[in-house]
Amino acid sequence: MADLALLLVHETGHRIASVRQLRWDDIDEAASTVRWRGDADKMGYDHTTPLSDAALAALRQRHTLNHGSEWVFPSPTDPTVPVSRHLVGSWWLELERRAGLPPEPARGWHALRRKFATELKGVPLRDLMALGGWRSPLTLTLCYTAADPATQRQALARRATLTTDGLTTDTGTDTPARSSENTAPHPRS
Repeated sequence: MADLALLLVHETGHRIASVRQLRWDDIDEAASTVRWRGDADKMGYDHTTPLSDAALAALRQRHTLNHGSEWVFPSPTDPTVPVSRHLVGSWWLELERRAGLPPEPARGWHALRRKFATELKGVPLRDLMALGGWRSPLTLTLCYTAADPATQRQALARRATLTTDGLTTDTGTDTPARSSENTAPHPRS
């Protein structure tokens, strides 16, 4: 079950607390969506997001192995309740060990949420907020997305080239840029 939890946190960007409390009736296979219930979310945010093909395939496989529990991740001792946060914490340690990674501060389930936000930071902000279940763009941009050299280099590559004659072309698309008379620096600049 640790592998499925890892995949779902990676593919959805949601907190492990929300993932571990998923019910089978939250999954809509026909629409390829998952409903995140507000009572299982730290922020009380009830919303629905699409599922990736990988997440949907893994859920389908798990559902065929399910023994009638309403929970995607039932407690091994009491299938009428979801798996405990303590057990999913031990799952992370098991996954680290299997991957050959030494324990590291700040790396855990929540690191996958930050990874999700950073990998998708080029997506329109509103869509990224909806996908990962963020309500505030400020929280998303200040706490979850990280600056990285590759994104910064891509941004620089898209800029127009400045020559002694002014701006010439957009280097990312080779489209003509604004004329130099409209883009020349102001004499007081």
